[in-house]
Amino acid sequence: MEKSKTCCFTGHRPNKLPWGENENAPECLALKASIARKVEEAYLRGYRHFICGMAQGADFYFCEAVQALRDTYPGVTVEAAIPCESQANRWSRADRERYERLVGLCDFETMVQHHYDRGCMLRRNRYMVDRSSLLIAAFDGSKGGTLYTITYAMKRGIEVEIIDV
Repeated sequence: MEKSKTCCFTGHRPNKLPWGENENAPECLALKASIARKVEEAYLRGYRHFICGMAQGADFYFCEAVQALRDTYPGVTVEAAIPCESQANRWSRADRERYERLVGLCDFETMVQHHYDRGCMLRRNRYMVDRSSLLIAAFDGSKGGTLYTITYAMKRGIEVEIIDV
């Protein structure tokens, strides 16, 4: 995939989102709509390949938005960047099923490493940024993996578009 036509995403998990797991909350629906708009804007600017880290919460919203975009526009591909084989093992049954369904709908699947260790999520984030020229971030300003990924992208000279959460 061409880096110049590749967009990746970072965002918070449900425990950092004000609505938690309640995806029917008006704020969550607004974030999903914002992500869908940003994804379509990226497509209209020439982005065709989208990489998602497949975590719960905002990553799921992004993956679903890109898969919906793919149903509307030609040439869209989605890549699941999975940090390790056990990523979803401790999630609820519903989240595991959603994860498996979303991964199954992706055009590409990249396993960054086989076994979990403390750095595998950060390696997954660097993998995505290193292959992209645009990062879309759903971000509330707090410390953590999303901030790390935004900072890493900026150091690498990648364009960053932030959606306030």
